Amino acid sequence: MPALESKLLAVVRVRGTNNVRESIGHTLERLNLKQVNNLSLVQGTESNMGMIRKCNSYITYGEVQQDVLEKLLERKGIKASAAELMGGKKRIKELVDLPIHMHPPKRGYRNIKAGFNAKGDLGYRGEKINELLKRMM
Repeated sequence: MPALESKLLAVVRVRGTNNVRESIGHTLERLNLKQVNNLSLVQGTESNMGMIRKCNSYITYGEVQQDVLEKLLERKGIKASAAELMGGKKRIKELVDLPIHMHPPKRGYRNIKAGFNAKGDLGYRGEKINELLKRMM
């Protein structure tokens, strides 16, 4: 996995709440992923990456592109340029507190119990998260 320190990550909750360990449930709530198909934008800091690794079997994540971020912001009604958010940490703190509820993806998920590399939907997917987000808008 590449270094994601300065990246803005899109994190989507894929699996539901049935049989979730309490500590993982709290971590998902801290990431503002309280329901399936919730999206949260997260800065790729070491503490956030620790939370993401802990919840890896319930979420999918990757680096969000500027054009997709602009569509998400427009959908949420936030007036800010994506370039401003991608480069600076100033407004990212405001976005972390805003979970965005998305539609289920068109043509559905492939497999919510397998990792992305094993032809599933969980875990790190890099730039391919943008394809998923476009299917969910």
